[in-house]
Amino acid sequence: DTLTTDRNEQVYIASSPIHGRGLFAAHLLPQGQLIGVYRGPQVEEDGPHVLWVEDEPGGKWVGYDGVNEMRFMNHSRQPNAEMDGLDCYALRDIPAHDEITIDYGWDD
Repeated sequence: DTLTTDRNEQVYIASSPIHGRGLFAAHLLPQGQLIGVYRGPQVEEDGPHVLWVEDEPGGKWVGYDGVNEMRFMNHSRQPNAEMDGLDCYALRDIPAHDEITIDYGWDD
């Protein structure tokens, strides 16, 4: 369970009030800011750090097993970030030390 060594200065990992560990803003991230890129090998089975992405709108879903800090993003129904493919962007200004969350798209 190791992370890649390329360091993203935008974020850090810490204990999360949502679940386990989470991803947090190292400094103010303005709306529209690229926060980071989800990195990992393509996989066909789900797992704890697998992000599912449509290869094209209406296309097939491809899983990526996260190997960098972006794998620690937790779910929120009111997320402050969103994925565009494997790129993660701030939906609104994210203050320093706020947890970065995305909507996993679950129908709870």
